[in-house]
Amino acid sequence: MASKRIYIIWCLLALATISFAQNGTSSPFSRYAYGELNDNVPNTYRAMGGVGIGMRNNKVICSAQPASFTACDSLTFMFDLAASVMWSRYQDVSGMRNKANGNLEYLALQFPLWKRYIAFSAGVLPYSAVGYDITLADSIGSGYHYNKSYIGEGGISEVYGGLSFNICNWLALGANVYYMFGETTNSRTLTFTEPNLTGVTQLAYFKTSSVRFRYGAQFFHTFGDHTIVLGGVFENKRKLHCDYVQYESSLLDTVNVMSDGFEMPMMYGAGGSYTWANRLTIGFDWSRQCLSSCLYSGETGTLNDRNRYSFGAEYRHNSQGRNYAERVMWRVGCNVTDAYVSQIAAKDIAVSLGVGLPLRNAGTVFNATLEYGHRGSKQTLAENYLRLTINASIAEDWFFKRRL
Repeated sequence: MASKRIYIIWCLLALATISFAQNGTSSPFSRYAYGELNDNVPNTYRAMGGVGIGMRNNKVICSAQPASFTACDSLTFMFDLAASVMWSRYQDVSGMRNKANGNLEYLALQFPLWKRYIAFSAGVLPYSAVGYDITLADSIGSGYHYNKSYIGEGGISEVYGGLSFNICNWLALGANVYYMFGETTNSRTLTFTEPNLTGVTQLAYFKTSSVRFRYGAQFFHTFGDHTIVLGGVFENKRKLHCDYVQYESSLLDTVNVMSDGFEMPMMYGAGGSYTWANRLTIGFDWSRQCLSSCLYSGETGTLNDRNRYSFGAEYRHNSQGRNYAERVMWRVGCNVTDAYVSQIAAKDIAVSLGVGLPLRNAGTVFNATLEYGHRGSKQTLAENYLRLTINASIAEDWFFKRRL
């Protein structure tokens, strides 16, 4: 039975790896730098505004905080799979248009290695996504008519593995290693309707295969009905191993090839949470990616530092209640994220609502999160989006001996 379960898990991991190679966005904002970045918080916490650094829950796999893995039960194997669908409306001076797309969000597993002292987690996550297709028609006076096309696709995915250690009954440490892979293509084409004029195409191809690390720590204490958790995470700046090709076609072809000149940023963050009587949980997070000091295409200062602020709450009336409605979890949250490219000045502001539906006689919880967000302005480009994310968080007792 165990071998069949492991086989199914590896099949799902392979499926997730293939799925993450597809586009996960249709936003024109993804045309810059690495595309839209993902913060990789589980759907449970996404409904709480995307908190996670200071969260510690034995029913949730939080890859964003490696120190939290030891919160799992010593006999439980956990599995989490999420998918989403997103509706977006874009508006600028030329008009309004709607887009819809769906994608597999993440796949993660977690289990203890030694009682409640050492735990392991692994999974497949999206790091960034690129996906847009824009065509604009214009003219110069009455004699020259042209079309400008912007097309991009691809993304960067990552496979992670992490260990967590309970140093004592109030301190946990953890570390994740990420293998990043994927490729993106961005093209710009200018074509004229007049046959005597020659158009221009610019193409940028980026492919990476690199490794990075994240370290985490959590301090936690329970006294009576009150539990407090404080956490922090850190990533050091690292060179990004990649291939970058820039091509421009005009009267003379120009090719720029680069294998260096890209770096992953130093990242750090802090968060905390307070839980009362296993009913009410309030959490907050702050993180910063220091992208302004990183090389991008051989230069520093082309990107901006990315700050993210999150706040959320969860309420469940009675986790052991006989009435099913008492065991349902209700969540609310909000977050504000800075744009990390200079071409996008506006912040991404989002609010979220969520519900957790536990099965009656199992450790499985189905979670649904609805997010509404806004960024940009009508003078340049504004995006309003609605994202629905659904996941199944499965917990099974694997590590015990059955009595005959």
